[in-house]
Amino acid sequence: MKKFLAIYRGEPNASDNEWDKLTPEKKKELIAKGMEAWGNWMKEHSNHIIETGGPLGKTLATGKEGISSVTNKDCGYVVIQASSHEEAAKMFLNHPHFSIFPGENVEIMECLPIPQ
Repeated sequence: MKKFLAIYRGEPNASDNEWDKLTPEKKKELIAKGMEAWGNWMKEHSNHIIETGGPLGKTLATGKEGISSVTNKDCGYVVIQASSHEEAAKMFLNHPHFSIFPGENVEIMECLPIPQ
C-alpha cells in the first residue's frame, strides 16, 4: 500500500459563498448533517486511514526573508493508504467537505520516499 496526504481546500473568504447567506438555523442543520456524513466517511474508510488529521489553523511561512503570515486554501488534512493514486482519489468522491460543507475540493498527493 502507498501512503497519501489529502488536503481539504477551500477559499476562506469567498465573496460568493452561499454558506454565509444561510440562516443560523439552516447552517446549524447543515453542520449537523455534514458532521454525521463526515463521521460516516471516516468509518467507511477506517481501514485506509493512517492518521485522522483534522482542521488546520493560520499559516506562517519561513523563508530567506524570515517569518511572515500568509493565506492559503488549506483547511484540513488526513493521511490515508491505498494501492494507487487513483484509488486514493476515488475515496473522496462526493466527500462532505464539498458536497455538504462549502469546501472547494480535496487534493491528494502521494507521500514519496526520501531519495537516497
